Amino acid sequence: MIEGSCLCGGVRYRYEGEFSTITVCHCSDCRKAQGSTSVVAAPIDAARLQWLQGQGLITEYASSPGKMRAFCSRCGTPLYSRRDGSPDVLRLRMGTIDTPTDARPAAHIFATKLPAWAAMDDDCPRYEGLEPQARR
Repeated sequence: MIEGSCLCGGVRYRYEGEFSTITVCHCSDCRKAQGSTSVVAAPIDAARLQWLQGQGLITEYASSPGKMRAFCSRCGTPLYSRRDGSPDVLRLRMGTIDTPTDARPAAHIFATKLPAWAAMDDDCPRYEGLEPQARR
């Protein structure tokens, strides 16, 4: 059983099922929707997802014909996407999961779309937390 939530905690869910193929998508739509270099998402069985609270806070946006992206209307956390042609499948945003899991991505998709500023194959230092000179 997996539990998850949005940033503000207004939306909470429980999922009792397996994850299908987890992917890291680098397409421009996903980068814009996440405000990041990519999205890590897993297809899940919509019938096995239970909203524990805040379902009324979920807003869906038609990002392209037949595709909806859902987010918390209070804090903006992306929660899932769905396609009209596959109503039984949601693509859960893995960053919303609160429960520890061994699930791992199986592939990067639209990897050739990754802009140079997003590459992690550089010589920049890596820190466990904030960079040392960061203001606190």
